[in-house]
Amino acid sequence: MEKKRILIVTQEMDPYINLTEASKIINELPKYMLENGNEIRVLMPKFGNINERRHRLHEVVRLSGINVIINDEDYPLVIKVASLPGARLQVYFLDNEDFFKRKAVFEDEQNNFYEDNSDRMIFFCKGALETVRKFGWAPDIIHCAGWMTSLIPMYLKTTYKDDPVFANAKVVYTMYNNDFPSTLKENFADQLKISDEITTKHVDFFKQGDNTSLLIGASEFADALVVDDMLDDKVQKLIKKTKKPTLNMNLGTGNVEQLDTFFKNIMAN
Repeated sequence: MEKKRILIVTQEMDPYINLTEASKIINELPKYMLENGNEIRVLMPKFGNINERRHRLHEVVRLSGINVIINDEDYPLVIKVASLPGARLQVYFLDNEDFFKRKAVFEDEQNNFYEDNSDRMIFFCKGALETVRKFGWAPDIIHCAGWMTSLIPMYLKTTYKDDPVFANAKVVYTMYNNDFPSTLKENFADQLKISDEITTKHVDFFKQGDNTSLLIGASEFADALVVDDMLDDKVQKLIKKTKKPTLNMNLGTGNVEQLDTFFKNIMAN
Protein backbone atom coordinates (compact mmCIF):
# COMPACT_ATOMS: atom_id res chain seq x y z
CA MET A 1 0.00 0.00 0.00
CA GLU A 2 1.30 3.49 -0.85
CA LYS A 3 2.51 5.83 1.84
CA LYS A 4 -0.33 7.66 3.60
CA ARG A 5 -0.42 10.78 5.73
CA ILE A 6 -2.03 10.18 9.10
CA LEU A 7 -2.83 12.93 11.58
CA ILE A 8 -3.52 11.92 15.18
CA VAL A 9 -5.25 14.47 17.41
CA THR A 10 -5.52 13.31 21.00
CA GLN A 11 -6.07 14.61 24.51
CA GLU A 12 -3.63 12.12 26.03
CA MET A 13 -0.56 10.14 25.07
CA ASP A 14 2.03 8.21 27.00
CA PRO A 15 4.55 9.33 28.29
CA TYR A 16 3.32 12.94 28.35
CA ILE A 17 -0.01 12.50 30.06
CA ASN A 18 -1.88 9.36 31.09
CA LEU A 19 -5.55 9.93 31.84
CA THR A 20 -6.70 6.41 30.93
CA GLU A 21 -5.29 3.13 29.62
CA ALA A 22 -5.91 4.43 26.09
CA SER A 23 -2.79 6.62 26.38
CA LYS A 24 -0.62 3.52 25.87
CA ILE A 25 -2.13 2.39 22.58
CA ILE A 26 -2.23 6.00 21.35
CA ASN A 27 1.53 6.01 21.93
CA GLU A 28 2.04 2.70 20.09
CA LEU A 29 -0.16 3.47 17.08
CA PRO A 30 1.89 6.27 15.44
CA LYS A 31 5.11 4.29 15.99
CA TYR A 32 3.63 1.24 14.27
CA MET A 33 2.25 3.26 11.37
CA LEU A 34 5.54 5.09 10.94
CA GLU A 35 7.43 1.78 10.82
CA ASN A 36 5.05 0.70 8.06
CA GLY A 37 6.10 3.58 5.84
CA ASN A 38 3.47 6.22 6.58
CA GLU A 39 3.90 9.92 7.37
CA ILE A 40 2.60 10.69 10.87
CA ARG A 41 1.93 13.87 12.79
CA VAL A 42 0.53 14.04 16.32
CA LEU A 43 -1.18 17.02 17.97
CA MET A 44 -2.24 17.29 21.62
CA PRO A 45 -2.89 19.97 24.26
CA LYS A 46 0.07 21.17 26.28
CA PHE A 47 -1.56 20.71 29.67
CA GLY A 48 0.27 22.44 32.54
CA ASN A 49 1.28 19.20 34.20
CA ILE A 50 3.30 18.08 31.18
CA ASN A 51 6.92 18.61 32.18
CA GLU A 52 8.57 20.67 29.43
CA ARG A 53 12.12 20.15 30.66
CA ARG A 54 11.83 16.39 31.14
CA HIS A 55 10.25 15.87 27.72
CA ARG A 56 12.41 18.52 26.02
CA LEU A 57 9.62 20.62 24.57
CA HIS A 58 10.55 23.73 22.65
CA GLU A 59 8.53 26.33 20.80
CA VAL A 60 8.20 26.17 17.02
CA VAL A 61 8.31 29.87 16.23
CA ARG A 62 7.43 29.45 12.55
CA LEU A 63 4.13 27.77 13.50
CA SER A 64 3.19 30.00 16.42
CA GLY A 65 1.39 33.29 15.87
CA ILE A 66 -2.06 31.93 15.03
CA ASN A 67 -4.92 33.57 16.96
CA VAL A 68 -8.06 31.58 17.78
CA ILE A 69 -11.25 33.53 18.47
CA ILE A 70 -13.44 32.32 21.34
CA ASN A 71 -16.40 34.45 22.48
CA ASP A 72 -15.15 37.33 20.32
CA GLU A 73 -11.77 37.31 22.10
CA ASP A 74 -8.44 36.51 20.48
CA TYR A 75 -6.30 33.85 22.13
CA PRO A 76 -2.75 33.32 20.83
CA LEU A 77 -1.83 29.76 19.89
CA VAL A 78 1.69 28.68 20.78
CA ILE A 79 3.06 25.50 19.18
CA LYS A 80 5.69 23.42 20.95
CA VAL A 81 7.29 20.19 19.83
CA ALA A 82 9.08 17.17 21.30
CA SER A 83 10.45 13.93 19.91
CA LEU A 84 8.47 10.86 20.92
CA PRO A 85 10.77 8.49 22.85
CA GLY A 86 11.60 5.37 20.87
CA ALA A 87 10.57 6.78 17.50
CA ARG A 88 11.72 9.27 14.88
CA LEU A 89 8.49 11.13 15.33
CA GLN A 90 7.57 14.60 16.54
CA VAL A 91 4.62 15.43 18.76
CA TYR A 92 3.20 18.95 18.51
CA PHE A 93 1.71 20.54 21.63
CA LEU A 94 -0.89 23.32 21.43
CA ASP A 95 -0.44 25.81 24.22
CA ASN A 96 -2.10 28.96 25.53
CA GLU A 97 -1.47 30.64 28.86
CA ASP A 98 -5.16 31.23 29.63
CA PHE A 99 -6.25 27.65 28.96
CA PHE A 100 -3.34 25.31 29.65
CA LYS A 101 -0.97 26.86 32.16
CA ARG A 102 -2.84 25.43 35.21
CA LYS A 103 -1.35 22.33 36.81
CA ALA A 104 -4.38 20.12 36.26
CA VAL A 105 -6.25 18.74 33.28
CA PHE A 106 -10.05 19.05 33.50
CA GLU A 107 -10.75 19.56 37.23
CA ASP A 108 -9.40 21.78 39.99
CA GLU A 109 -8.03 20.62 43.35
CA GLN A 110 -11.57 20.28 44.72
CA ASN A 111 -12.52 18.04 41.76
CA ASN A 112 -14.69 20.77 40.26
CA PHE A 113 -14.99 20.62 36.47
CA TYR A 114 -13.40 23.75 35.02
CA GLU A 115 -16.05 26.22 33.90
CA ASP A 116 -14.04 27.09 30.80
CA ASN A 117 -13.56 23.50 29.58
CA SER A 118 -15.85 24.28 26.64
CA ASP A 119 -13.63 27.23 25.69
CA ARG A 120 -10.55 25.05 26.05
CA MET A 121 -12.05 22.35 23.83
CA ILE A 122 -13.09 24.77 21.07
CA PHE A 123 -9.66 26.42 21.22
CA PHE A 124 -7.92 23.07 20.90
CA CYS A 125 -10.11 21.69 18.10
CA LYS A 126 -9.98 24.85 16.01
CA GLY A 127 -6.32 25.39 16.84
CA ALA A 128 -5.43 21.86 15.72
CA LEU A 129 -7.04 22.37 12.31
CA GLU A 130 -5.44 25.79 11.87
CA THR A 131 -2.07 24.28 12.75
CA VAL A 132 -2.45 21.61 10.05
CA ARG A 133 -3.37 24.32 7.56
CA LYS A 134 -0.19 26.14 8.50
CA PHE A 135 1.76 22.90 7.98
CA GLY A 136 0.35 22.83 4.43
CA TRP A 137 0.24 19.08 4.98
CA ALA A 138 -2.88 17.33 3.62
CA PRO A 139 -3.73 14.21 5.69
CA ASP A 140 -5.43 11.10 4.31
CA ILE A 141 -6.73 10.09 7.75
CA ILE A 142 -7.49 12.30 10.73
CA HIS A 143 -7.74 10.19 13.87
CA CYS A 144 -9.39 12.00 16.81
CA ALA A 145 -9.19 10.40 20.26
CA GLY A 146 -11.10 11.51 23.35
CA TRP A 147 -13.98 13.88 24.06
CA MET A 148 -11.79 16.96 23.83
CA THR A 149 -11.38 16.26 20.10
CA SER A 150 -15.09 15.60 19.49
CA LEU A 151 -15.77 18.86 17.61
CA ILE A 152 -13.20 18.23 14.90
CA PRO A 153 -15.37 15.92 12.73
CA MET A 154 -18.17 18.52 12.67
CA TYR A 155 -15.78 21.40 11.92
CA LEU A 156 -14.30 19.43 9.03
CA LYS A 157 -17.74 18.86 7.51
CA THR A 158 -18.76 22.52 7.89
CA THR A 159 -16.24 25.33 8.42
CA TYR A 160 -13.35 23.53 6.71
CA LYS A 161 -15.29 21.51 4.11
CA ASP A 162 -13.90 23.50 1.15
CA ASP A 163 -10.35 23.73 2.43
CA PRO A 164 -8.01 21.89 0.02
CA VAL A 165 -5.80 20.69 2.90
CA PHE A 166 -8.68 18.56 4.21
CA ALA A 167 -10.41 17.76 0.91
CA ASN A 168 -9.46 14.07 0.81
CA ALA A 169 -9.28 13.33 4.53
CA LYS A 170 -11.32 10.58 6.18
CA VAL A 171 -12.11 11.20 9.86
CA VAL A 172 -11.92 8.39 12.40
CA TYR A 173 -13.19 9.17 15.89
CA THR A 174 -12.15 7.03 18.86
CA MET A 175 -14.36 7.03 21.93
CA TYR A 176 -13.66 5.40 25.25
CA ASN A 177 -14.41 5.61 28.96
CA ASN A 178 -13.03 9.05 29.66
CA ASP A 179 -16.34 10.63 30.54
CA PHE A 180 -16.78 13.64 32.78
CA PRO A 181 -19.48 13.87 35.46
CA SER A 182 -20.56 17.40 34.62
CA THR A 183 -21.86 19.47 31.71
CA LEU A 184 -20.31 22.25 29.71
CA LYS A 185 -21.61 25.78 30.19
CA GLU A 186 -25.10 26.80 29.06
CA ASN A 187 -24.05 28.78 25.98
CA PHE A 188 -21.93 25.90 24.69
CA ALA A 189 -24.13 25.31 21.62
CA ASP A 190 -23.83 28.97 20.60
CA GLN A 191 -20.07 28.88 21.10
CA LEU A 192 -19.77 26.04 18.57
CA LYS A 193 -20.88 28.28 15.71
CA ILE A 194 -17.41 29.39 14.70
CA SER A 195 -18.54 30.08 11.11
CA ASP A 196 -21.69 30.71 9.09
CA GLU A 197 -21.51 27.15 7.75
CA ILE A 198 -22.42 25.81 11.19
CA THR A 199 -26.17 25.85 11.75
CA THR A 200 -28.50 24.97 14.60
CA LYS A 201 -28.99 21.59 12.94
CA HIS A 202 -25.28 20.86 13.33
CA VAL A 203 -24.94 21.94 16.94
CA ASP A 204 -28.14 20.22 18.10
CA PHE A 205 -26.20 16.97 18.45
CA PHE A 206 -23.91 18.60 21.02
CA LYS A 207 -26.25 21.04 22.76
CA GLN A 208 -26.71 19.06 26.01
CA GLY A 209 -23.03 19.61 26.69
CA ASP A 210 -22.56 16.29 28.46
CA ASN A 211 -20.22 13.42 27.65
CA THR A 212 -22.85 11.40 25.79
CA SER A 213 -23.87 14.27 23.49
CA LEU A 214 -20.23 14.95 22.60
CA LEU A 215 -19.70 11.31 21.63
CA ILE A 216 -22.93 11.19 19.64
CA GLY A 217 -22.14 14.47 17.90
CA ALA A 218 -18.67 13.31 16.94
CA SER A 219 -19.96 9.98 15.64
CA GLU A 220 -22.57 11.76 13.52
CA PHE A 221 -19.92 13.65 11.54
CA ALA A 222 -17.03 11.15 11.57
CA ASP A 223 -16.54 8.78 8.64
CA ALA A 224 -15.65 5.83 10.87
CA LEU A 225 -15.55 4.97 14.57
CA VAL A 226 -13.38 3.10 17.04
CA VAL A 227 -15.45 2.17 20.08
CA ASP A 228 -13.98 0.86 23.31
CA ASP A 229 -15.70 -2.30 24.57
CA MET A 230 -15.82 -0.71 28.03
CA LEU A 231 -17.96 2.20 26.86
CA ASP A 232 -21.40 2.59 28.39
CA ASP A 233 -24.04 0.26 26.83
CA LYS A 234 -26.46 3.15 26.27
CA VAL A 235 -23.89 5.03 24.21
CA GLN A 236 -22.93 1.91 22.27
CA LYS A 237 -26.55 1.39 21.23
CA LEU A 238 -26.82 4.99 20.06
CA ILE A 239 -23.57 4.65 18.11
CA LYS A 240 -24.86 1.60 16.24
CA LYS A 241 -27.73 3.69 14.87
CA THR A 242 -25.25 5.82 12.92
CA LYS A 243 -24.37 2.76 10.76
CA LYS A 244 -20.82 4.03 10.37
CA PRO A 245 -17.92 1.58 9.83
CA THR A 246 -17.00 0.67 13.40
CA LEU A 247 -14.17 -1.18 15.10
CA ASN A 248 -15.07 -2.47 18.54
CA MET A 249 -12.06 -3.22 20.69
CA ASN A 250 -10.71 -2.89 24.21
CA LEU A 251 -8.31 0.05 24.05
CA GLY A 252 -6.66 -1.06 27.29
CA THR A 253 -5.70 -4.53 26.07
CA GLY A 254 -6.09 -4.29 22.27
CA ASN A 255 -3.29 -4.10 19.75
CA VAL A 256 -2.24 -1.59 17.14
CA GLU A 257 -2.49 -4.13 14.34
CA GLN A 258 -6.29 -4.06 14.72
CA LEU A 259 -6.35 -0.31 14.40
CA ASP A 260 -3.91 -0.26 11.49
CA THR A 261 -5.98 -2.78 9.52
CA PHE A 262 -9.14 -0.79 10.21
CA PHE A 263 -7.50 2.43 9.00
CA LYS A 264 -6.29 0.73 5.82
CA ASN A 265 -9.82 -0.47 5.08
CA ILE A 266 -11.21 3.05 5.61
CA MET A 267 -8.63 4.58 3.28
CA ALA A 268 -9.28 1.94 0.63
CA ASN A 269 -13.01 2.72 0.46
